[in-house]
Amino acid sequence: MKAKGDKGDFRLRKDITKSRYGIITISTFVIIFALWLATNMSGYVKEMFLPSPINVISDIVNGVKEGNLWNNMGASIYRITMGFILAVVLGVPLGIFAGCFKPFEAVINPICEFIRYMPVPAFVPLVMVWCGIGETAKIMVVFLGAFFQLVLMIADDARSVPDDLLSASYTLGTTRWTTITRVLIPAMAPRMMITLRMMIGWAWTYLTVAELVASSSGLGYQILNAQRFFHTQSIFSGILVIGLLGLITDRIFAFVTKKMFPWNE
Repeated sequence: MKAKGDKGDFRLRKDITKSRYGIITISTFVIIFALWLATNMSGYVKEMFLPSPINVISDIVNGVKEGNLWNNMGASIYRITMGFILAVVLGVPLGIFAGCFKPFEAVINPICEFIRYMPVPAFVPLVMVWCGIGETAKIMVVFLGAFFQLVLMIADDARSVPDDLLSASYTLGTTRWTTITRVLIPAMAPRMMITLRMMIGWAWTYLTVAELVASSSGLGYQILNAQRFFHTQSIFSGILVIGLLGLITDRIFAFVTKKMFPWNE
């Protein structure tokens, strides 16, 4: 029998119902919206610095009606998707190798640790020299923002697989490659999906940087263009749409992870 204060008590946080959880979440956003509206209506902050939420919503609605918002969303989603897929295709295998083999770790980890601290905007001039000013350059900026972090995190996911599980596989006579493909990768898959879910969020944060490269479309371009003309409500609407798209992406990853690995719950 567990006494009060044991670890079991901390599981009480799971007792909340889904409906109550949803009410709390919605209430949080309502409170933030109300505070924003009240601050704007108080007159202490000028409209140029903090536009009314009504004006921001109107700007989004107008963008939808005119079609500009759809075009910008389509361009941004394409760039994020392609940059992220490229980072995953190259980064996941490298991360697995770095997590499984010390020689690969000795080569890959120091390089990724070194480059990941470099600010991505600093690479923009080089990207423009190497890739021009087309879509490839924008995709490459998103790729650079996600790739090096992804490799290191996937390597950690590979190392998180218990040694006992791998030892049991070897005891049953499997080869190293079979152990990696049949034991290690399935065992790390739930954590890897969580890592990819985090990385797609980081990829969205580099969207504005990517669209610094001679853009004429995209949500980042919309924000930067609005800044030039002091259209603060368009800046806010662009930021809100990016946040909403990022949230939708996160929820998709969470749903897929839950369906693929129900036992991991």
